[in-house]
Amino acid sequence: MKPLISPLLGLLYTTTAAQANPISSPTASNKNGISPQLFSSLERLSRLVDISYCVGTPGTGGLSPPFSCSSRCGDVDISGRLELIRSWNTGFLSMEDSCGFVAFDHPGVQQDRKEGKIVVAFRGTYSLANTIVDLSTVPQEYVPYPADPDGDGGDEKGKGPRCNNCTVHMGFMASWKAAREIVVPAVEKARKRYPGYGVELVGHSLGGAVAMLAGLEMRAGRGWEGVRVATFGEPMVGNKGLVEFVDEVFGLKGDVGRGEEDKAYRRVTHKGDPVPLLPLREWGFRSHAGEIFITKGDLPPGPKDLRLCEGDRDKDCLNGEDGDDEEGEESDKGWFREMVNELGGKEEGEMWETETGWPTRFKLWQLLFAHRDYFWRLGLCVPGGDPIDWGRGRYNLTESDDEMRDL
Repeated sequence: MKPLISPLLGLLYTTTAAQANPISSPTASNKNGISPQLFSSLERLSRLVDISYCVGTPGTGGLSPPFSCSSRCGDVDISGRLELIRSWNTGFLSMEDSCGFVAFDHPGVQQDRKEGKIVVAFRGTYSLANTIVDLSTVPQEYVPYPADPDGDGGDEKGKGPRCNNCTVHMGFMASWKAAREIVVPAVEKARKRYPGYGVELVGHSLGGAVAMLAGLEMRAGRGWEGVRVATFGEPMVGNKGLVEFVDEVFGLKGDVGRGEEDKAYRRVTHKGDPVPLLPLREWGFRSHAGEIFITKGDLPPGPKDLRLCEGDRDKDCLNGEDGDDEEGEESDKGWFREMVNELGGKEEGEMWETETGWPTRFKLWQLLFAHRDYFWRLGLCVPGGDPIDWGRGRYNLTESDDEMRDL
């Protein structure tokens, strides 16, 4: 099967995206919003993960020390805080590809040394849809960390928490295994250089799934403190057992609305994005807690457009908006019958009128739109980022403060 999304298609899309963007649904009701501080943090992390698309994409020039690239490196590294440690690329457009970078994010002059971070950014892949279709029905047993340096098996002595009855998407695990031989030694070396720095794992799309698996190994397997994860458009990685393990390791149970700046896991989703609902629940996959839902369909969102979600399945967040029931099967069957009946009497040119009624999980054309609209339109390493963002200035958090007072 050929990948459903190719770099060429992504490049062609950007020339007409401003006119062709199908996102037109109204903003969902937002019960609480988030603080400008959390919003600013997530917005910066989204730009860092966007820079990871400069790694492994032919013709972009990659990343260069101290921290320069052909995309938004200058915008993110205004005060020279970022220091590239290394980048990696294990393949391109394969089901086991992994690209990204490891960098120091040094604190500002007025900040405490403990606020420094070791950033690990995992790039998404244009072959995500192909990976899901080919491998999602072939889960494998999840082994959270290796028993030896070669990473061949679990620790039989039971060091750290264990994951019982857990399965994981085979393709996502293969991608992490390919990356971990580079990432883990690089982070270990960085932690020795700056022992007080935390580790910030960030990923978009497939990279979000890999960031999750990396975080589990670092926190559960290696016992590292100060490891946090932020993902954008993360797909479902494993079964219910794995979800419960993630919630336990990252302390995601019962922490909604408390200490939002200190959450160990922030899983950002977007209205209309199908990827966080894939692979399908009918195949045994589930989503974990820590969701922060962008309720606004178009760019740019503000703090009032983001919602802190409760538990693994909040009816006011992406899963609930999709109209999925707990098992996820009966509602889809009813929808499919409805769609067939409706399309039966339509001419070919009229069929697209039913798009707004499609469950989000089946809107694969949104891989080009909602799946990339996380604060910025992510995924194209050119000067200034995606052309749809050209001319759009940085987020004005002074205005955002006013918005928060209106909530």
